Amino acid sequence: MPHHKSAEKRLRQTEKRTVVNRSRLSRVRTFVKNVESAIETGDKATAQSAFNVAQPELHRATTKGVMHKNTVARKLSRLAARINAL
Repeated sequence: MPHHKSAEKRLRQTEKRTVVNRSRLSRVRTFVKNVESAIETGDKATAQSAFNVAQPELHRATTKGVMHKNTVARKLSRLAARINAL
């Protein structure tokens, strides 16, 4: 428990930020899952369009500080390689 006003404020700020960051991360996971399910069906056109929609969302996670840029780069690279292998 916080013992002074500034610590109470930091606690409130952290709770708000946690809610926002969780929703952003959940959104990213949803887009990645859409790409992976399209890859599983084997339809390259659908997978490519899902990838094109997911790509800016992943980059947005980087700029908002939810994910590290190298993590996003690795995920995009692996997804692109899987799509190209179809």
